[in-house]
Amino acid sequence: MSEFKVNAITNRDGSYGPQVCGITTFAGSGMTLPSGPTSFRGGRGRGVFASGFSGAAPSPGNLVDTMDYVEIATLGNAIDFGDMAYSAYQQGSASSSIRGVTLGGANPSGGLSTMQYVTISSNGGGYDFGDLTDQTTHPASASNNTRGIVGGGYNPTPIYWDKIEFFTIATTGNATDFGNLTDGRWYAGGGRASTTRMLFLGGTNVDASNSPASHNVIEFIEIASGGQAQDFGDLVDGLSGYGMGCGNCQSPTRTVTMGAFYGPSDRNEIQFVNFATKGNATDFGDLSSILRGGGANSNLTRGILGGGRTPTQVNTIQFITFSTTGDSVDFGDLTAIRAFNCAGMSDNHGGLVQ
Repeated sequence: MSEFKVNAITNRDGSYGPQVCGITTFAGSGMTLPSGPTSFRGGRGRGVFASGFSGAAPSPGNLVDTMDYVEIATLGNAIDFGDMAYSAYQQGSASSSIRGVTLGGANPSGGLSTMQYVTISSNGGGYDFGDLTDQTTHPASASNNTRGIVGGGYNPTPIYWDKIEFFTIATTGNATDFGNLTDGRWYAGGGRASTTRMLFLGGTNVDASNSPASHNVIEFIEIASGGQAQDFGDLVDGLSGYGMGCGNCQSPTRTVTMGAFYGPSDRNEIQFVNFATKGNATDFGDLSSILRGGGANSNLTRGILGGGRTPTQVNTIQFITFSTTGDSVDFGDLTAIRAFNCAGMSDNHGGLVQ
């Protein structure tokens, strides 16, 4: 058999290649054509860290409005992504394979009801998305590829919310009522989701003496249907949701919480639960330092935690591998120190359909 090689096919004047009209099919063993939604083809696995503050306490001079990003599958330092439309801390977040949305939060003037979004694949600033029904800081939030969920949190009055709201990530607009938690509490990041189910992990409100009261309960909802949260299990040692690793940090089957505040002190514990089966959390390992208020992100195999408070603010990034238990490992550094950067967003976390 003779070998026949073609480097190029053009019209006679060399200006264009061949034009094929109608439906074209391909059969052969040498190449596999891509399939599935175009948003899932290549280039995914980016994590964005947004919001937070750099000093001992939030003030107009130390709020961080810059966003950083990393490629989660590789180790290294974060790169500047762009600026938020406004500065805030203790925001919730949700993300699809295309878009990330920050939710509520606070700045020195008070609580926020505003939502803003970014396109994860392209660097740039935040844009207005819509509003939550009330000013809400420290909420729990998560998402699948279609719907974002936000629940709990508090209004600086303070009112500790028990309400759950939802919105459609692909379109802009205000949040809509979904249902309720069993009681009002704020989380600072205690929300994770699979493609079908969202978990609310831990939480804090205040007791009769106006001191923080820790909750170790885990509740769940089914994302596609509205309704009341139901009991799932308990966290280890009654860890509160205050300062747990914030943002999307889950594989398709497992969610991990990293760091926390319990009683008078911060903690370095890492815990996990499996979405499909109700039950209590299990010990996973430990962070490299006692820490709360870091921002979390994940792809399908790895969870990362950036920044936080030890009690001084840090810029370190550390990671865990979902399929194995063990202590966190160094990943790199953020572009600047920041804590309570709860708006962690990624385009390949375990809540997205693959």
